[in-house]
Amino acid sequence: MKKAPRLILIAITVSCFDGGAVAHDVGAHPVTTTGLPELGDAWKEVNPYRGNGLAVTIGSSGYAQNCARCHGIEGLSGGFAPDLRRLEPSPELDMYFEETVRQGRTRDGKVYMPPFEGILSQEAIWAIRTYLESRFISD
Repeated sequence: MKKAPRLILIAITVSCFDGGAVAHDVGAHPVTTTGLPELGDAWKEVNPYRGNGLAVTIGSSGYAQNCARCHGIEGLSGGFAPDLRRLEPSPELDMYFEETVRQGRTRDGKVYMPPFEGILSQEAIWAIRTYLESRFISD
């Protein structure tokens, strides 16, 4: 029996791992918020974790798992989605952030950002906001 050329073996190996069983997971990932104060059922209008170091740490992980694929590593967008480092820490932008993350964004019937309400907890969403505030740049 002839040995298959090395190039064919490489092609077969690559095709076995391209898509199929090792497909890129683009679904939302839960964020563990252990240690943060529970916020209850009523949504807060202002970030309750502003300045909380644990929230920054938890939010960093939650951001990396759920947001970075579109908004860029550490909030630095490559142009596909808004640069979230420019969301000033303010009550007005807290409300905008909370609404956007919960409801998502569509334009002309196309989903630009999926809704995360029911997927991410209020604690996780505010922790992500707190993390982004730690990355804030004004210019």
